[in-house]
Amino acid sequence: MNASPLACRTVFRLSATTAALVLGLAGCATQTPPVVQHEAPQSLDAQKKAQQAATAAVTVPTLKRKIALGRISNETTYGQSLLRDRQGDPLGKQVTDLLSKALTESNAYLVFERPDISRVEAESKLTGTATSLVGVDALIVGSLTEFGRKTVGQTGFVSSSKRQVAFAKIDLRLVDTRTGHVFFATSGAGETSTETASTFGFGSQASYDGTLNDGAIRQAVSEAVNRLSNELASRPWQTSILSTDSGRVFISGGKAQGLKPGMTFTVKTLGEKVKSPQTGFDITLPGRSVAELRVESNFGDNETNEGSVASVVQGSLQGFSPAQLIVEMKQGS
Repeated sequence: MNASPLACRTVFRLSATTAALVLGLAGCATQTPPVVQHEAPQSLDAQKKAQQAATAAVTVPTLKRKIALGRISNETTYGQSLLRDRQGDPLGKQVTDLLSKALTESNAYLVFERPDISRVEAESKLTGTATSLVGVDALIVGSLTEFGRKTVGQTGFVSSSKRQVAFAKIDLRLVDTRTGHVFFATSGAGETSTETASTFGFGSQASYDGTLNDGAIRQAVSEAVNRLSNELASRPWQTSILSTDSGRVFISGGKAQGLKPGMTFTVKTLGEKVKSPQTGFDITLPGRSVAELRVESNFGDNETNEGSVASVVQGSLQGFSPAQLIVEMKQGS
């Protein structure tokens, strides 16, 4: 039976449409190019050698200094009222707590409590033990001198933005506990902000954010601690000789203060103290080096009772008592 011309044209049109559809699908099914691996700028052997060198590198430990926190007060108008005295100073206490935390976490200091020492003494009475305060290398006193908030923004034809800003500044001083002399002063500042924007009235909105205050104070404390650390790091670390026995020299300071076997120290005589007619202060004349020590081992179980055993590798301690000598970190060790 012969098909009509109309039926043939219909079949031809369907075939052409099907072929076009197949060709279109074939064109869309493109293959993903293979992943090309590129070599690192350094070869694998070079990377392994660099890692081994970094692992083998000896890190010079930080010799901790004894430091105490004194009065840190809020000298701004923020948070002040007629019904609140200096004892109820939450902002000053917050700065003190943040400063104590930052100093302790820096792992460069032995931090001693002074603002709440009355509570420590009260607790010692309850336990029937006497409080034995330890002398420190320096006392920190200071205040929060600037603190505030402001809101700034811009308004356009169809858009607007608003930014909340908190700013804080603290001033700190390092005081020599023997003379009361302020030998270093520094400051730290911090600023935090949050911003919202809207267009045609649509966009993000934010109410008062109290965490900005904490962030600004924390930044100010961090900057001040970094400057204090740089100042104290430039001064020679010193310790004392506890005793000597059969060639062994016991010195104060152990693992918690960063002393490790192999470290070397210089032993110097305590220079004579004379009063300066110009300043009225006692001046210690430079001592002379008499020996060199090398740390052999550490003893003790915490930073309050640790010490180190050292041996004399150069010079001699004969003829000197421990009270006449001072131990200093040797330059370059």
